Amino acid sequence: MKKRVSVLLTMCLVLGTAAFTGCGKEGGASEAQSKTSEDIVYAVEAGSAGEAVAQENGYKINSVASQADALMEVASGTSDAAIIDLLMAGAMIGEGTSYPNLIHTNELTSEKYGVGCRKGSDLPAFINGVFFQAEKDGSLGEIAETYGVQESLLSFAGTEMSDPSGDGDVAYIQGKGTLIVGITDFAPMDYKDESGKWIGFDADMARKVADALGVEVSFVEIDWDNKIMELDSKNIDVVWNGMTLTDEVLAAMDCSAPYCNNAQVVVIPID
Repeated sequence: MKKRVSVLLTMCLVLGTAAFTGCGKEGGASEAQSKTSEDIVYAVEAGSAGEAVAQENGYKINSVASQADALMEVASGTSDAAIIDLLMAGAMIGEGTSYPNLIHTNELTSEKYGVGCRKGSDLPAFINGVFFQAEKDGSLGEIAETYGVQESLLSFAGTEMSDPSGDGDVAYIQGKGTLIVGITDFAPMDYKDESGKWIGFDADMARKVADALGVEVSFVEIDWDNKIMELDSKNIDVVWNGMTLTDEVLAAMDCSAPYCNNAQVVVIPID
């Protein structure tokens, strides 16, 4: 895998127009075209699945605070490439976006998104139930289509549901009256509209869960590298931000059933 990925990216960065055409879009080579695969610096979000796959493949990395920052690194030329989520790439790069001169090339992984809760929590089953009902009444598909993630959406048909325990996280959240959702700025899952309101597929679904709980929702931006600590310390109640269900996440959290397919992709500049 490592050799194949390195060769494909090097072709895109070194061989110019023909290579970029083969990667999905016509254009000229970037300033990184003279670099070998060993010299390429990849911008990645600290604590993310992108950082993990870069480390696994032995890539030279520049860890930054968010995937949005990783794109800015590539656009400004301070990193040669970035590794980000496919769903974010679809929303943030290419024609008609803020980064028309960036494209994504090969997919490095195949992943699934889930919602993270504290170990032993009864909240994942409650969240699964809300997803199941939203799929049944059609609102899940409508929200997915609003943010362009309908092709990645997974089905909740047959998802096991259970009643809250009475003394678990569901009761705790209902008692304090607020569901606190840990996020980062990550379109199309969680991002702000022109008025400063958090929107996105995950944000809208979190509101549905809060409504079902009978509480308000509060979105809190977190350092993604500290998401487990934020959750365990009860600074937040859920991690809900296009979170890949990695082995580390599954060992540290109890999670909802997966709701979206995703991949980590390489983003490079074109002229």
